[in-house]
Amino acid sequence: MQEGPSLLEYEEGLWAKGLMRVAGVDEAGRGPLAGPVVACALVFDPGFARTAKDGVLSGLTDSKQLSESKRDHFFEFLERSDSVEFALGSAAPEEIDQINILQATYRAMERSVKGLGSLPDHVLVDGLPVKGLPCKSTSIVKGDSKSLSIAAASVIAKVTRDRIMQQLHEQYPVYGFDSHKGYGSKRHVQALLEHGPSPVHRTSFRPVKEALGIKERKKPDDGAGGQLEFGIE
Repeated sequence: MQEGPSLLEYEEGLWAKGLMRVAGVDEAGRGPLAGPVVACALVFDPGFARTAKDGVLSGLTDSKQLSESKRDHFFEFLERSDSVEFALGSAAPEEIDQINILQATYRAMERSVKGLGSLPDHVLVDGLPVKGLPCKSTSIVKGDSKSLSIAAASVIAKVTRDRIMQQLHEQYPVYGFDSHKGYGSKRHVQALLEHGPSPVHRTSFRPVKEALGIKERKKPDDGAGGQLEFGIE
């Protein structure tokens, strides 16, 4: 993890040019077999960010590198802070299946940026260039460990999505969304094979498509209209 001024290197460069509304953008949930992809756009007050990076936000980095308790801690702080503005955007499984996960991720990011009170002067986005953003942007590979704004956005997106998956677990407990958050764990794949996909699964993803094929092959063919062997309770 990089420390100190390097975490604001990109922001400072833009602030020095008079671009004061700099948004960090990141997503959570590109890889799972179920649930939405969620993006966050987050803008720091520059003065607050300069002070907080070595103070109340010390240790903030890529959400995947933080424990759940640390993510929750930073989430609650960022959510309450008057010096932080953020907006969320998402794409549901149906949209992911219609346009593919990459395009759906782009749309979720675009929605998060457009959801801010006013458009940022510039966007710092994690990973490769993103098409469709409504303002100029800079893409940063592993940006969630190099930019404080992106790191904060990654935490908001990750915690928000995890909580959505917890809610979905209560609706569809057989899949264990509370533990793997929709990723293709052994337990998850086994549940897919046993029960078939739920309405929140991404049917364009191969393991889900294969489980759906098994479910279809198990349909009764005697014309009696019996129950599917692999159904969702």
